[in-house]
Amino acid sequence: MMHEPAALDQMFHALSDRSRRGMVDRLGHGPASVSELAEPLSMALPTVMKHLAVLERSGLVRSEKSGRVRTYRLQRDALAEMERWLVAHKAGWNRAFDRLEQFLADEQPE
Repeated sequence: MMHEPAALDQMFHALSDRSRRGMVDRLGHGPASVSELAEPLSMALPTVMKHLAVLERSGLVRSEKSGRVRTYRLQRDALAEMERWLVAHKAGWNRAFDRLEQFLADEQPE
């Protein structure tokens, strides 16, 4: 099932920030608590939580709370949706560049 354009917009927006991409990279190795995700970052915990909220709204991560600990997990299905979108569009981009390359080759003086 393909995500709606707005959902893809949210995912790309979520990944537009270096700190959030780092969190996604970390979650690629397995679930992590908020404090584990915040450890390598030089920002206040409330700021980390705001970044995590952006990632969760986008559907890239999910969280669950057990006692006082909130644990985040990567939603690999969401990444697969982004990958399908990129693959579909990459084919069109490649065709356009191939046509441009052929056009430029045809325009070369003999």
